[in-house]
Amino acid sequence: MLAASGPQDSARGPGYGRPVLRAPSRRVSPIRLLQANAFVSTIDRFAMPPMLIAIAADLDVPLSTIVQAAGAYFLAYGLCQPVWGLVSDRVGLVRTIRLTVLVAGLAAVAAAFAPSALLLGVARGVGGAFFGAAYPSGMVYVGDTVDAAGRQRELTRLMVGVALGTAVASVTAGLVAQFVTWRAVFVVTGLAAFVLSGALRHLDEPPRTRSHRSFLAPLVTVARSRAARFVLLLGFLEGGLLIGALTLLPPAVESAGAPAALAGGVMAVYGAAVLVFATGVGRISGRTRPHRLIALGATSAGLACLALSSSRSVPVAAAVAVLLGLAWASLHSSLQTWATEVLPAARPTIVALFAGSLFCGSALTAVAVAGLTDAGRYDTIFLLAAVGTVPFGLVAVWGRARWQRAR
Repeated sequence: MLAASGPQDSARGPGYGRPVLRAPSRRVSPIRLLQANAFVSTIDRFAMPPMLIAIAADLDVPLSTIVQAAGAYFLAYGLCQPVWGLVSDRVGLVRTIRLTVLVAGLAAVAAAFAPSALLLGVARGVGGAFFGAAYPSGMVYVGDTVDAAGRQRELTRLMVGVALGTAVASVTAGLVAQFVTWRAVFVVTGLAAFVLSGALRHLDEPPRTRSHRSFLAPLVTVARSRAARFVLLLGFLEGGLLIGALTLLPPAVESAGAPAALAGGVMAVYGAAVLVFATGVGRISGRTRPHRLIALGATSAGLACLALSSSRSVPVAAAVAVLLGLAWASLHSSLQTWATEVLPAARPTIVALFAGSLFCGSALTAVAVAGLTDAGRYDTIFLLAAVGTVPFGLVAVWGRARWQRAR
């Protein structure tokens, strides 16, 4: 049985029961700073997909090489998550976010001046490793300062930063890559990270409510929890299916004859869809069972991948982007909320591992389909993804409903 393990949200520090922890002495609310944090890190993450073909042409390497460089970002993002979860419990959430964002900014600037695909992959890997602390730490911040009843609503507000970052990255990255150079995009990302690192000094540290016997004790706690392991497995599968589809959407549209700027515009449609649907999901999350939202998202993702398997024209891709936005807002927000609830005693670690599982799944998908992308077999890639969403959705819905009943 997927029973809820570990203590529930009973060890509450100051700020529990309110929508978001606020400090009267601060002019900027915490949620706005966390949204800005999500915005910058998402721009860095989604800027590369619309530029894959342009980068490959500029560096004179096969597209699969650049796809793997993008995969290095997601792999490093995923593998370093446990590290940041453990570090934040020791040195504090805000301090961890500020330091990692600063280093990630340096990595983005290094990527901008990379003379080869190898060095680009290394720079992007470092950027993924350190930007990996940004959004998951924001999730932990919300988990530590918002009660369970209002948590999904606040996490969907956090997703607004993700939606805006996706839209901005998708539109501007494609245009800049086509008319200027792809390198300028990473310079801007790096500078934005430097500014953000300074602005985050206005974010107060949440109360410390967790203590562990040793540095690795939270990992042991997670490993012993069946429910936690199940949530991590779902995160891994979601990353391979949903983020994998998002990463390949722009080059799939370009392979059908669309210019890079138009392919980026399709991703902007996705960002706008996330923005709209996240607001709607946040409003209904308090009166809708989470497993129903998961079912809605899995169905949307499956239909999107099925449509892409038959056509990659711009109108179809735009409709697919809307479906993927709905999937992200309903499916992903429900799974990440579950990650903040399943093991409160080790929340930073389980949230970090969830994000790590998500992007490890995406990275492995990028590597697995590299040969198919070189051959232009996007129909096969998306058909396999559509088929995969069926068992994934059924298992996720069953597990979430069963966990809720056990709880």
